[in-house]
Amino acid sequence: MKRNVVSHMVSAHGLSQRRACRLANLNLSTWQYKARKQVSTDLRDRIIELAAERRRFGYHRLYILLRREGWIVNHKAVHQIYCEEGLQVRKRKRKRIAPAERQPIILPVSTNERWSMDFVSDGLSNGRRFRTLNIVDDYSRECPVIEVDTSLPGTRVVRVLERMAETRGLPKTIVVDNVLYSEAYRNHVRLHFIEPGKPVQNAFVESFNGKFRDECLNEHWFTSMADARRTIEEWRIDYNTRRPHSSLGYLTP
Repeated sequence: MKRNVVSHMVSAHGLSQRRACRLANLNLSTWQYKARKQVSTDLRDRIIELAAERRRFGYHRLYILLRREGWIVNHKAVHQIYCEEGLQVRKRKRKRIAPAERQPIILPVSTNERWSMDFVSDGLSNGRRFRTLNIVDDYSRECPVIEVDTSLPGTRVVRVLERMAETRGLPKTIVVDNVLYSEAYRNHVRLHFIEPGKPVQNAFVESFNGKFRDECLNEHWFTSMADARRTIEEWRIDYNTRRPHSSLGYLTP
């Protein structure tokens, strides 16, 4: 309002800028201030593109990706565009679960010290159900494998773990929540079973499962088992090599 008053006194009454500002009780430098150049259209377009590619990413992860691409930009500018373009991630409704007793989790200190395993189920476009066996390294947060099929019995789990033993070695401990794995190991690996109904004791893979469902399963319409395997494997590789992880200081596994 004061800026408009000063402008009127200068243009209509011929007062000097200094005198008009003094009469309007406005600092001269404030009146003379010119707004900085607006954020480039290219940056805005790139933020919109990234948000479309990664619909479940918030502005901070988009900011990390932009910095990796070489954009020199402040996170506040990214947040401003993020809000102006209405790119905020919509929260999905979650089922209410019974409160569980929280217990401190002992953190591993090196890669391949402890893995966590769990199953996740989903369906194809024709209604046929399939399951995934998810394995996560609790230290590096890397996902070494996601096995996908309509059925994953204990013998299949054994084959997956034997394959992992040949390609990268096995951890000292595997955290599981199903006695199905009791026959799985004869390779000096200790199995740690969580208590029934307490998924919080297997928090690392539960956290992974949430991201997997939110960013992959819920975002795709699988037309066949081959399509599901291909899409899930692409997401796993992206998760390990490109996705910024807040628990790792926004680095990748």
